[in-house]
Amino acid sequence: MSDPETLGVYATKAQEYADVTRKLTNDPQLQAFIDAVKPGGTVLDLGCGPGIAAQKMARAGLMVTAIDPVPEMIELASQYEGVTAKVASFDDLTGTNLYDGIWANFSLLHAQRCDIPRHLSNIAKALRPNGVFHIGVKTGTGSSRDSLGRLYTYFTPDELTGLLADAGLIVKEQSKGSDKGLDGTIADWVCLRAWRS
Repeated sequence: MSDPETLGVYATKAQEYADVTRKLTNDPQLQAFIDAVKPGGTVLDLGCGPGIAAQKMARAGLMVTAIDPVPEMIELASQYEGVTAKVASFDDLTGTNLYDGIWANFSLLHAQRCDIPRHLSNIAKALRPNGVFHIGVKTGTGSSRDSLGRLYTYFTPDELTGLLADAGLIVKEQSKGSDKGLDGTIADWVCLRAWRS
């Protein structure tokens, strides 16, 4: 996520965002991801925000690294026991066979569409064989900014499934819904779980 305006919004509203996302501890998507990762496995929370999900993963016994490009978010995430949190962007994800699971929940939707294939390819490489990847995005087409100024890239489920397949990730589970975000508007979303082939 390299869009300065988007990063600035999250820096200014880090604590408010933490309050909005606190319900994530009860998220069935997060529990399904934790259950899909091998016990005691190594996971990456990519675009971790305030670390709510990372905390639950650590409490479940997973070895958690959490990264986010916003220092104010990492300051919040680093307070959780068992979470190794550091300032880093999508482009800093390099290496192969590092993780049993990667969680990218409503973070990659802030990347430019042209960068998504590269990011997904790097994610696939960073996963170990049979590693699981979770991605959550808002559904739609094109890209736009919300009322707070955050950049969003929207995807249809079929488009995202195809992009994941191109990267070597096979989608096996899909969930849809709608929720109110930080900007106060209701948005439709899709979450996909895919495995490295």
